[in-house]
Amino acid sequence: MTSTAAPATVVVDGGYELAEGGRWFDGRYVYVDILTGRLFALRDDSEATQLAVLDVPLGAVAPVHGRPDTWIAAAGTGIALLTPDGALDWLDRPEDRTPSPSRMNDGVADPAGRFWAGSMAYDGTPGAGSLYRTDPDGTVVRVLDGLTIANGPAFTADGTTMYLADTAVGTILRCRIDPLSGDLLGSPETFARLPDDEGSPDGMTVDAEGCLWVALWGAGAVRRYHPDGHLLHTLAVPAPHPTSVCLPPDDNRLFVTTARYGVKNPTATSGAVLGFPVAVGGTAGCSWRGRL
Repeated sequence: MTSTAAPATVVVDGGYELAEGGRWFDGRYVYVDILTGRLFALRDDSEATQLAVLDVPLGAVAPVHGRPDTWIAAAGTGIALLTPDGALDWLDRPEDRTPSPSRMNDGVADPAGRFWAGSMAYDGTPGAGSLYRTDPDGTVVRVLDGLTIANGPAFTADGTTMYLADTAVGTILRCRIDPLSGDLLGSPETFARLPDDEGSPDGMTVDAEGCLWVALWGAGAVRRYHPDGHLLHTLAVPAPHPTSVCLPPDDNRLFVTTARYGVKNPTATSGAVLGFPVAVGGTAGCSWRGRL
């Protein structure tokens, strides 16, 4: 295992409260500021453009295939289509039916065109979080419950493996997926478990070599794991709360979102989007292939 403190470039000096959900879509880097409900895009390192602002928290988005400027969003208490005029067309709000006040969190589309997103209780109630799958017909299915802060779904390129973090308990799960139905094959297995003093797993992505990159909330670090579970590399991040990681296909750079939330003495890099030189690329984000 190696550790480095590669020089970080401030890509966006946004001072975001809780930037998250960084993905690469159609030649641009797209991310959210969860608690302010804002969606941003960055192309060619120009100034970030605000695409939408909602009156509910916005956990993550994916583009809707065949519908330009329309997104499927994990927002508020459920899943909605975010239309070009900024309106939300709700598919379902399952977190309205939970006992603890809750919100949606991170999410991602898989290679088969389904959208997966986690949830959490505002007060961090243990076991109150769930993982949901939105199928192409718009049905929202609860796939897993009993989680606390469901975070960072990430898929292998063939769509047969999903990694899922439960941030509050320091666990990364690995789930086998039937790529045709989207059903879980057996029970999730523990891929990695982090002690409290090593940070909490947050946003994740799988690189072109099949290795898993994980942002470590509270530790100011990003880790890269081999598919067999052993730790390959740790990258120091000059902000205590990195939240998501993104590897564009042809950029040779790792994008890392960070948060000011929970930082007692924030610096200029707390809440910024940072860039790091890396030797491996990733893959472009997938679209939700809805038939609505």
